[in-house]
Amino acid sequence: MGLEEFVKNFGYETRKEMKASVEETARLLMEGRAVLVDIRFEEEYKVWNVQPSVNIPLNELPERWKEIDTSKVVITACPHKDRAIIAMTYLREKGIPAKYLDGGLVGLVELLRADKAKEFFERTQK
Repeated sequence: MGLEEFVKNFGYETRKEMKASVEETARLLMEGRAVLVDIRFEEEYKVWNVQPSVNIPLNELPERWKEIDTSKVVITACPHKDRAIIAMTYLREKGIPAKYLDGGLVGLVELLRADKAKEFFERTQK
């Protein structure tokens, strides 16, 4: 589906479907059912990153999008969500039903620390 069709058909269901919450993302990653595409610049990624993830900077996405494992749920991510939304839109233009990490990497890291990490781990093991 091209960008024009995506926009024409955009509704509440699309708005909900294109987002991946931090809990959903963490669960899918733990289950090996998602690929987290960190679209930050290489320098940002080298300073800190969340694993498992693959780093494809947003400005390299047009040349590297075929490297993404599309057999899994594709979730784009950046610290908040601005660049991730751009990447998600670009991948959808290429026919990949990508989602973006709502809450961003900052939200994911917040979920996966200290007591919250323990609680999340216990919930996902049931």
